[in-house]
Amino acid sequence: MAKNVTHERIYEEKKMSLEEALALIKTGDHIFIGSACGEPQYLVKGLVEKASHLSDNEILHVHTLGVAPYAEPRYSERFRLNAFFVGINTREAVAEGRADYTPVFLSELPRLISRGMVPIDVALIQVTPPDEHGFCSLGVSVEITKTAARMAKLVIAQVNRYMPRVFGDSFVHVSEIDAFVEHDEPILEAPLPEEDIVSERIARYVAELVEDESTLQIGIGSIPNAVLGALREKRDLGIHTELLTEGVVDLVEEGVVTCEKKTINRGKIIASFAMGTRRLYDFIDNNPMVEFYESDYVNDPFIISQHEKMVAINQALEVDLTGQVCSDSLGYRFYSGLGGQADFMRGAMRSKYGKAITVIPSTAKEGEISRIKQVLSEGPELF
Repeated sequence: MAKNVTHERIYEEKKMSLEEALALIKTGDHIFIGSACGEPQYLVKGLVEKASHLSDNEILHVHTLGVAPYAEPRYSERFRLNAFFVGINTREAVAEGRADYTPVFLSELPRLISRGMVPIDVALIQVTPPDEHGFCSLGVSVEITKTAARMAKLVIAQVNRYMPRVFGDSFVHVSEIDAFVEHDEPILEAPLPEEDIVSERIARYVAELVEDESTLQIGIGSIPNAVLGALREKRDLGIHTELLTEGVVDLVEEGVVTCEKKTINRGKIIASFAMGTRRLYDFIDNNPMVEFYESDYVNDPFIISQHEKMVAINQALEVDLTGQVCSDSLGYRFYSGLGGQADFMRGAMRSKYGKAITVIPSTAKEGEISRIKQVLSEGPELF
């Protein structure tokens, strides 16, 4: 009992109001913001609305789905965004030169942060309330957030009872967090894209390439999501993926995904972050079948290659007749980023019986533009 009281006392002593916590941030600090659906929205809104003492601060994040007011022109003198993946709400700022994009493989980013090559002074994260042992879970977003919190000089956590508790390497002890701000709000959601006939047709072709007992990585996009729906006749599939999406829940419930034939992490769905609706978050909450780890493990091509029949399925923007693939930019305009696609493609190609599959519609803008080029548009990064 005394041990539990100690954890509770630490938590109570570090509990603060939003204003008190934000006052700890200093001018010029490098501020990391938790990624994707794990973004601490309450802290981010407060950062621009209440922390008026700040200026010349760098904001770092991987992918953001929620609010990104720091990327607006009116805050340019206070904040400079450095994105490792360009989301829809920061794309304009990067294109206009008001924000930066740093190309990096996600498998390497935790190591760069740990070595101080990507400096982080402050980490704004979102966690579950502490359990009986004093540990908070990072929930839907672990990828580099765990390393960022470990390396930051100041860690401010939004404690949100809506955050699912996820197993794996997702836990941070109360002693490792400097300020707790309690604020409950729904976790950001990313509903599945609407089905379309092109995605469904491509998905059927891809399903023919996926063998029973394969381990899958599914990327972002309408086609990869459609592929999950086309795999209902398969048996004993496994999941080792950077991003966990809602289509996997259907396959688990239908007995298609069992993970029982995986070469490593047998019986476990392995991922580093999740994007979906509350249904997905309820599925991963306290589910021993699901474990989240950082990107230097999940995205490591060597780890990926250890899975027999590893199949990586990712979407591209354009390809050319020599086989070059572009997935991150439209000419010189950054559209998304390197992310983990190259990590998984390399890992799948080195896997025994593995397959790296790139999916792409043949045209864009309702048939006006061909995505299949004689040579790629000038400007993109290749893999």
